[in-house]
Amino acid sequence: MTPPVTTSRETVLNKIRAALGGDGPPDPIPRDYIRRGAHDPGSDHVVELLTDRLVDYKAHVHAVTPGELAGAFDTALAGLSSVVIAPGLDPAIAAACAGGGRAVCTDTDPITLSPQDLDAIDAVVTTARVAIALTGTIILDGGDGQGRRAITLVPDLHVIVLTRQQIVETVAEAIALLPPTAPLTMIAGPSATSDIELERVEGVHGPRTLHVVILG
Repeated sequence: MTPPVTTSRETVLNKIRAALGGDGPPDPIPRDYIRRGAHDPGSDHVVELLTDRLVDYKAHVHAVTPGELAGAFDTALAGLSSVVIAPGLDPAIAAACAGGGRAVCTDTDPITLSPQDLDAIDAVVTTARVAIALTGTIILDGGDGQGRRAITLVPDLHVIVLTRQQIVETVAEAIALLPPTAPLTMIAGPSATSDIELERVEGVHGPRTLHVVILG
């Protein structure tokens, strides 16, 4: 007697049934990964580690006091004439953006700037939600001073302002601070990619130049 032919569908379903096993509770998920770093947020170690990672990614880092903020912006925005900012940006940061006669516009809702408008603007200045020292990653969640993702992707230069206390050591610490439904943008240096011959090309998917101002 010829054995019945097993279809591909039945094969897949049988494998799923075998993987699911019985009706009991699933095996617990191991959570023995690092939940918190050995160094506190904003400590010298995490700031230095983030700086090292960002510089390695070809970003420009400026560690300044609040009184040095205007000078840091004059350096980061040297030669540029227009800046876009998000609603809710700290007035002191907005004032520093306008130094040197630079034109500053705010991307507001419901009247938002078009991609063509943004393309004509030299730079964007935002804050961020948190930065991860181990990976050199800065995360924006669209909150006050951060704005829509579009404004951080189109202008050719992005300046991000962080406070020391926003810098944590590990990924787990950062994830714990993020709203679960927020639209996240993760930035690790200027936008860059490589072609098939491994030639690095910058500015393809976002700003060609990234400046990070660390206040503390």
